[in-house]
Amino acid sequence: MTSNVDKLNSLWARGTELLGTEYAILGGAMSWVSDRHLVSAISNAGGFGVIACGGMTPDLLKAEIEATAEMTDKPFGVNLITLHPDLDALIDICKELKVTHVVLAGGLPTGPSIEKIKSFGAKLMCFAPTAVIAKKLVRSGVDAIIIEGSEAGGHIGPVSTSVLAQEILPVVDKVPVFIAGGIGRGEAISSYLEMGASGAQLGTRFVVAEECQAHENFKKAFIRASARDSVASVQIDQRFPVIPVRALKNAATEDFMKTQQEVINRYHDGGIALDDGQMEIEKYWAGALKQAVIDGDVEHGSVMAGQSVGMVKKVQPMQEIMDELVEQARDYLA
Repeated sequence: MTSNVDKLNSLWARGTELLGTEYAILGGAMSWVSDRHLVSAISNAGGFGVIACGGMTPDLLKAEIEATAEMTDKPFGVNLITLHPDLDALIDICKELKVTHVVLAGGLPTGPSIEKIKSFGAKLMCFAPTAVIAKKLVRSGVDAIIIEGSEAGGHIGPVSTSVLAQEILPVVDKVPVFIAGGIGRGEAISSYLEMGASGAQLGTRFVVAEECQAHENFKKAFIRASARDSVASVQIDQRFPVIPVRALKNAATEDFMKTQQEVINRYHDGGIALDDGQMEIEKYWAGALKQAVIDGDVEHGSVMAGQSVGMVKKVQPMQEIMDELVEQARDYLA
């Protein structure tokens, strides 16, 4: 009789093979959070940690990759933002340091970027918001797809995880597909695996790992919060498109609305160009996130968290969190 362990291993075999890990569980790349400490802890616990490059310079990324490699001998990846002005240089750093897996996020990657990453043998993973884009990425040579629903923390799209999974999993089977957004327990991981996924990506659940260097106030805010406290930001002028950001409701939520209005007023008065105004609105989140994660100001900083935050109950060692997720996933398959 097939054991639950064997069932789970079989269901996510494509994922573990691609990642080179014991478990097909990715750590979501969270700016200011997914650093050497959290990434190495996830990988050491059997999952796959991913460094969040965010706005790092090439030198900073190089130092982070080298430091992470000192803390784990297990596979880990690097998440790069497609709109980063130094994207080519960041890819060069990944090549120099023999990074095995690169995740491109924040927009559709260009053909040259895909080709450059593939040229040094790295596995390339990309986010796909629709089935059409997922298929296009696969044709372009991407090695795995991540589909992330609106339940996730940080920058989000408009469609829920469950709907994206139903749309994309039946029609994308040439590469492994990882599911993200709103996943806080192992039962959900197994259910998506049974639908055809090859693994899952979690972020919010890992913020309260002991090894995570986020401020104590940041972690406490997660533990106190319920699912309904995690809300998406609102755009107030269609000329200034805002990619919604999901975070815990606090004073920063109101501050963001004021920031948008101030920029719009300056635009009307001729004090700022449209493009510059859009960039200023977007920059709000980078500073506000650091304020919360590093400085611990969880009232005026941005506490980016997915709706699964209600399942976050206490600070635990990463290995304990990973073991719980895997045990839940196996029990579900009984």
